[in-house]
Amino acid sequence: MTEIQTKPATPDSLDTLRCRLCGEVTDAGPYHVCEHCFGPLEVGYDLESLRGTLTRELIRSRPTNLWRYRELLPIGTDPVGGHAVGWTPLLPAPRLGEALGIEDLWIKADSSNHPTQSFKDRVVAIALQRAHEFGIKVVGCASTGNLANSVAAQAAAAGLEAWIFIPEDLEPEKVTATGVHGARLVRIRGVYDDVNRLCAEVSDRFGWGIVNVNLRPYYAEGSKTVGFEIVEQLDWSLPANVVAPMAGGSLITKLGKSFREFGEVGLIDDGPKPRLFGTQAAGCAPIINALHEGESRVRPVREPKTIARSLAIGNPADGPFALQAMLDSGGWGEAVSDDEIVEGIRLLASLEGVFTETAGGVVVAGAARLAREGRFASDGPTVLCITGNGLKTPDAARSTFELGEPIEPRLSEVERLAEGM
Repeated sequence: MTEIQTKPATPDSLDTLRCRLCGEVTDAGPYHVCEHCFGPLEVGYDLESLRGTLTRELIRSRPTNLWRYRELLPIGTDPVGGHAVGWTPLLPAPRLGEALGIEDLWIKADSSNHPTQSFKDRVVAIALQRAHEFGIKVVGCASTGNLANSVAAQAAAAGLEAWIFIPEDLEPEKVTATGVHGARLVRIRGVYDDVNRLCAEVSDRFGWGIVNVNLRPYYAEGSKTVGFEIVEQLDWSLPANVVAPMAGGSLITKLGKSFREFGEVGLIDDGPKPRLFGTQAAGCAPIINALHEGESRVRPVREPKTIARSLAIGNPADGPFALQAMLDSGGWGEAVSDDEIVEGIRLLASLEGVFTETAGGVVVAGAARLAREGRFASDGPTVLCITGNGLKTPDAARSTFELGEPIEPRLSEVERLAEGM
C-alpha cells in the first residue's frame, strides 16, 4: 500500500482544491470529488499575483516544452519528467481550408507529441509530476488507448510501476504500444465506463495514482497547454475559432480556461475570446446530443458504436462543463458518422500530409459540417486540434486508397500504368 502525503510543500495556490459546483475548498491531495456535494474538484491559481511577473519575455526564454508555462500549471517542485512534452507544431493548412471552405485554417498537430504521438502526453506529464510530489509510487489509468500508451511510457521513464486498465477490444496497435513499456496490462470485459468505475475502486483500495481518477484535477490542467501554445505560436494573439474532439469533455473546457488565464495575467490583449467547437462520433455523442436537444443534463450512451474508440466514453465526466464552454463562447458542436471520419482522415493526409487517428478524422469532418452551417467567426484564424497519430488506428485508413497488383520491374509496366491514368 502506498503511503500518501496529502499536503506537500507547494505554493499556496496548490495547497487546496476547489469544487467546481459548490465552491467548497479542501486541502490538496490525490482525490477528485467534493466531500460536500460530490462535484469535481479543480486547481486554482493566484492570477493577480502573476500580472507583470509572468511575461512573454520570461516564457520565451524557457525551453520549448509544456513547463514554460509552469506558473499556470499545478506543480510545486522542479519537474522530474516531461522535458520533451508539448510545443507541437501549429501548421498552416491552406489546401484543407480551401476544401472545407475555411479561410486561414491551422492544424495544432499533437500527432507529433513526445513520447507517444498523442495529446495525452501533456496531461500525463502533469499527473505524474503531482504523483511524484505526493510520494505515490504506483500509477495507472482507465484508457481507450492513447492514455494507456502515455502512462506506460512516462511511468517507465520515471521508474514508476504502472497498471493500465483497458477494454478488452482495444485496437492491437495501442495494446502493443502500451505493453512494450513494461506496464501491467489488465483487459476488462466491458466498455470504457466499466473500466473507469473499476479504476475508481482501485484508487480507493490501493491508494495508487490513477491519473484520470484521483489525480484528475491535476491531470486535466495539462490540457491548457494546448491553448497556451496556440496563442504564443500565433504571436500572442487569439484565434477566432478552435475545434476539438470530445471524449470526457475536459480538453474543450480547459482550452477556454487557458485563454481566460492568459488574459487575466496580461499576456494577451483584451478582445473577443475564441469560439469553441466540440466534435464527437455519432455512435457515441452524449455531449452533442444534449447540445442539440437544448438540455443541460448529459445522458450517458450505454453502448458506444464507432470506429473512433478513443472518443467512445459514454458517460463523460466533464460533459456539462463542455456544454457550457461551447455555449458561453458562442460556439457549437457536431457529431459525424464513421464514413465521415474516414473521409476526414483522408482529407487531412492527402491535402496537408498529416496522418491522424480517428479522433482527428472526427475533428476534420466536424469542421467541414460546421463550416457548411456557417458557424465559424470570420475575423481570425480557425485552429483544428489534431490529438493523435494515424499509426495508432491504421485500419481506419485502409479503405482510403487502393493497392494494385504487383508489377514486373520493367519500365514498360510503369508506362502501361501511366497510360491508364
